[in-house]
Amino acid sequence: MKTRIVRIGNSRGIRIPKPLLEQAGLEDEVQLEVTEDGLQIKAASAPRAGWADAADELAERGEGGLLDPETMTRFDKQDWQW
Repeated sequence: MKTRIVRIGNSRGIRIPKPLLEQAGLEDEVQLEVTEDGLQIKAASAPRAGWADAADELAERGEGGLLDPETMTRFDKQDWQW
């Protein structure tokens, strides 16, 4: 898709059609990066970024378990079959 660079005050910008924004998952804030081929636009932050590393660190310290003890329910006791 082609688009034009437009003047926005003292800056310049592009208009991105709503369907492209939705398809790319871009919302209010984006990350811009200059690449060899031009300019790349990415979502500013990934949901749950860093959670896997944090969980690994907790497990290494022995702190990765459940906060509350397991509680058996009626389903667990009567209805569930292995």
